[in-house]
Amino acid sequence: MNGTPLRYCFLDGADNGVEKEWLAEVHDGFQEWEDLGIGLRFRPEDNPAESEIRITFADDGSWSYVGTDCLGIGVDDATMNFGWDPTSPYGKTTVRHEIGHAIGFNHEHQNPFAGIEWDEPKLYAYMGGPPNNWPPETTFHNIVRKLSTDQVSGSDWDPKSIMHYGFGPGLIKRPEAYRNGVPSPKGLSDRDKEYVRTWYPPLAPHMDALQPFRSAVLGLGSGEQADFEIVPEKSQKYRFGTFGDADVRMVLFEGTDEDLRFVTGEDDSGEDRNGRFEVKLFAGRRYVLRLRMYATWGGGNASVMYW
Repeated sequence: MNGTPLRYCFLDGADNGVEKEWLAEVHDGFQEWEDLGIGLRFRPEDNPAESEIRITFADDGSWSYVGTDCLGIGVDDATMNFGWDPTSPYGKTTVRHEIGHAIGFNHEHQNPFAGIEWDEPKLYAYMGGPPNNWPPETTFHNIVRKLSTDQVSGSDWDPKSIMHYGFGPGLIKRPEAYRNGVPSPKGLSDRDKEYVRTWYPPLAPHMDALQPFRSAVLGLGSGEQADFEIVPEKSQKYRFGTFGDADVRMVLFEGTDEDLRFVTGEDDSGEDRNGRFEVKLFAGRRYVLRLRMYATWGGGNASVMYW
């Protein structure tokens, strides 16, 4: 959800022998994404239990869970790993690539609209050697497998994307222009920057107040988001719900702008119902309700209320 503060923690930090320069480079990677002016914010956190992103430096390749998949991983387990020096030129690119995964980017070379045709025997042999040493099923999952056309949004193909692997000559049959390979990305591409700002635009400086028992019309198009501030007068359980012909994700946070904490959420996308949840709110505390529209149909009008 746009506006979410994401906290990241090093499970094996400087106290466990990881060079401070390595940690600093990862900090810089998060900062580079945030400095694009997006609505997401990244904050270092010492407590793994309070972190959505948990980072290790094990000799296990470099990888990250994608988007909200991170939230389903146990608090003692990593959601991201860097398996080589992140301060090297290739390592700097890797840092930004894995952070891209954590905020919902998939591999660009798996873009179903790219039209890439692989020389699969050569690709499996190449990825099965060092430094990856991948078995065929890993190469298939990370490279050959195409993403579903109904699960992606973005450009037709951006070979300069930070989410694209570099490939040597002879691994791609088509497009013919890339038979000699695709260079490794050197940083965030212009399209990377364009789309991350589209999905996580800067937040409005002001939020409307949502009052109990008063519905608010959302008036959102697909992909758009509404944000409301709630300061209840009574401490009690409240019900939250959306209404209308729409798929909406609804998430509640508590705290200040700089330290919002996830409370609960509901996603009715793809289901023939409206989202509902019940939660206790405390008088005088500040809450933020964020709603993102996925799709509308019928009358296309959707609203939200709490009571």
